[in-house]
Amino acid sequence: MNRFDMKLSAISSNEAFARSCVAAFCVSLNPTIEEINDIKTAVSEAVTNSIVHGYEGDESQYIDLSVAIDGNNTAIITVSDNGRGIEDVDKAMEPFFTTKPEQERSGMGFTLMRTFMDDVAVTSSADRGTTVTMTKIIRGQKDVGTRGHNQAD
Repeated sequence: MNRFDMKLSAISSNEAFARSCVAAFCVSLNPTIEEINDIKTAVSEAVTNSIVHGYEGDESQYIDLSVAIDGNNTAIITVSDNGRGIEDVDKAMEPFFTTKPEQERSGMGFTLMRTFMDDVAVTSSADRGTTVTMTKIIRGQKDVGTRGHNQAD
């Protein structure tokens, strides 16, 4: 199993960095562009949830991010925070549910994660934080060998 771990400051500019790192790490699985975009979207939502909801904008905190690639072309992505936690995970996973309507949050974060990933598991406890574990099976591009070029070229 190949893996990487990183700790990010809980600042919104790190969301793009996190999704780019995860996407770059998963390239070894030869994913389609759609699969990479799915992963980037899900990571973006998970990291943003930690910043906005877990830490409520407290930039002195950290988010732990890990990615493991197993032998079955599966990426296992974990995003964890030590923030306020989720009172009712089942309720939070409902489409359009948000605890921050005044910030015009759509409440679609978990719905998007579940749409784009093969599995999403959330564990959380009050004032101890939340861990989101997302799994994506990379079906990938068909091996085209020379990528459409004539071998005589």
